[in-house]
Amino acid sequence: MQRIYLDSNATTEPAPEVVEAVACAMRDTWANPSSVHRAGGEAKRVVELAREAVARLIGCQERELVFTSGGTEGANLAIRGSLEHFGAAEPGRRVLVTTKFEHSAVRELAQKLEERGTEVVWLPAAAGASGVADLDRLESLLAARGDEIALVSLMWANNETGSITDIARAGAICRDAGVRFHTDATQWVGKMPTDLAALQIDLASFAAHKFHGPKGVGGIYVRRNVRIAPQTYGGPQERERRGGTENVPAIAGMGVAADLARVWLSGDGAARGAALRDRFEQTVVSATEGLVHAGNAPRLWNTTNIGFPRLEAEAILLLLSERGLFASAGAACSSGSLDPSPVLLAMGVEPEVAHGSIRFSLSRDTTESDCTEAAQRVIAAIHRLRSSTSSVVL
Repeated sequence: MQRIYLDSNATTEPAPEVVEAVACAMRDTWANPSSVHRAGGEAKRVVELAREAVARLIGCQERELVFTSGGTEGANLAIRGSLEHFGAAEPGRRVLVTTKFEHSAVRELAQKLEERGTEVVWLPAAAGASGVADLDRLESLLAARGDEIALVSLMWANNETGSITDIARAGAICRDAGVRFHTDATQWVGKMPTDLAALQIDLASFAAHKFHGPKGVGGIYVRRNVRIAPQTYGGPQERERRGGTENVPAIAGMGVAADLARVWLSGDGAARGAALRDRFEQTVVSATEGLVHAGNAPRLWNTTNIGFPRLEAEAILLLLSERGLFASAGAACSSGSLDPSPVLLAMGVEPEVAHGSIRFSLSRDTTESDCTEAAQRVIAAIHRLRSSTSSVVL
């Protein structure tokens, strides 16, 4: 049976060139890049060449890029680092502004900080939008309380629906109010053209494995003259913003992945991917009466989230997996079943629909035949489950 992978917002398959770069670094440039001898210098050169490649991909200066272990660490560094910086430099700035439909790297951190006494303002969704903050409300909030706010953190593209935030406007609103702005760009970088120098963004976090790079490595863009408190101590690496010996093989792979993504973005791959996504989505919805979340909003070319009312996402995913089709839904809870996505619930999706919502996300390697066959497998699975009363949520 042909295996079809439509879970690329979770991770992507490393490109062959990336695998080779990682293996080469493991084999040949395994020295500590902080060492002063020639072997250390060779490893350091690998790191800096990768830094140049990633900086080209996102449109920033090399010195504005900090390598991290991934998007989660990057988001934590941006948020914790900003709050701690202002706690020492400007104690009056103590408020964090974000939304309840952020990725858990931001949302759960904000919830934990709130429990510990940080004031968090949760922006609502824009009217009629799935996973996009109300920027009019943000503008009003900053006009009233801008001098109290340490950081605004909004994701560029929603990981569950693909909905795109107008980051240019969000950044401009924050800059006009003199408020620092962070974006979780994990689902954006490598999939869409990025020029951070042209935008009013202070901090942006992202991960290599979302654009066919290795897991365990990512980056955070820190605009020149923006100060953040380090969250990892133990060395002067990354301009003293992130201590610890650099993961040279993963960084090397990230550099290659960045170059490959930049070449791909220069073509029409995103347009072709969107056409495949739309055809898949229309086929499934017309045959199953599924409900598309964020169907009319600007979206990433690769993402669709379809709700199948009164069905359980866990049952759908298991049946699809048995048929060689891999997708995703909400986060697994401790009981082993799937809770409805808190992101979808925060967007106002009805629980009976959120319970049966599945995210399908393409990669640049997804083919037309993949999408055609995947649609047929989804249709067959939904029809089978709806004929079985044990799979229906009453």
